[in-house]
Amino acid sequence: MLRNQVGTVSAAGQPLGGSASGSASVNAPLWGARSHDWADIQQGMARPLFAAVLEETAVNEKTEMLDIGCGAGMLGAMAAERGACISGIDAAAPLIEIAAERTPCADFRVGEMETLPFPNDSFDVVTGINSFQFAADPVRALREARRVVRCGGQVVVATWGKAEECEAVAFLAALRPEGAPPSTAQTTGTFNLSEEAALAMIGQAGLQAVAQEDVAVPFDYPDLATALRGLLSTGPGQAAIASQGEEPVRRRVSASLESFRTPTGGYHLQNKFRYMVTRPV
Repeated sequence: MLRNQVGTVSAAGQPLGGSASGSASVNAPLWGARSHDWADIQQGMARPLFAAVLEETAVNEKTEMLDIGCGAGMLGAMAAERGACISGIDAAAPLIEIAAERTPCADFRVGEMETLPFPNDSFDVVTGINSFQFAADPVRALREARRVVRCGGQVVVATWGKAEECEAVAFLAALRPEGAPPSTAQTTGTFNLSEEAALAMIGQAGLQAVAQEDVAVPFDYPDLATALRGLLSTGPGQAAIASQGEEPVRRRVSASLESFRTPTGGYHLQNKFRYMVTRPV
C-alpha cells in the first residue's frame, strides 16, 4: 500500500519523505542502530506480553488497531494473524522497514508519538508497549492516543513492572560508567512509569483504567553472544555505547549476566511487565 503522507512507508518498507523530530530525533538513532538484532532477538522476548494484550482487548477481524512505538512490528504481525487491520508508528525508520516486510498489508509510518499522523476516532484499539515512557512528553503522547481512539475503544499502556521483579535491572545497572553513582544508571525511560505515575498521566490525558495485569516476560538466550546482541540493540544499550564506547559496556554487561547463566550455557532473566487497559472518559 502506498500512501501520500509524510512518514508513510511503501509495501517495501521505504520511508516516503519526512523525518523524525522532537523526542523521536533522540530515540530514532538509538533504537534503529541495530534494527536486525532487535527484530531477530530482543523484540521476541515480549511475545507473552503481546499475546496477553491481544487476548485482553479481544483483537479480531473487525478490529482497527494502532501500535505506537511499534518497533519491528511483531505485535502488529500477531494482530494481523487474528484478522485485524494494522497501523503502526515508530521513530526508527530501519525498524519500520522490517515491520512493513513482516506485514506488507499494514500501514507503518515513521513519526512522533506526540503528534500522530492519523485522524480523530480512527482506531478501536491503540497500544503503546514499552513506548510512552520514552516520550519527551508522555501526557501529550497519551492525549494523542486518546484522540485517535474511537468512543468506547481501548488504549493499552504497557511498561516494565516493579524493578525488584525484573532481573534485567542488572543489565541496566551495568550500563552506567564504572564508579558512577546509582542515580546515573541508565534506567530513566525504563522504569519511570510506575503504577502511580501511569495512573496520574492517563487521568491527565482523559483516559480511565479499566483493567491491569502483570505478565511474566523472561529473557532467554542460548549463549553470551546472542544475549549481548539482543540487549545491546536496545535504546539504553546504544546510549551507553555512544557515550562510553562498546568494549567497556560489553565487558560490564557480560559480567552482570554471569549470575543468570544456566547449566546448559544459556542465560535466563526473570522479568515482569505490566499492562493497563484504559478507555476515554
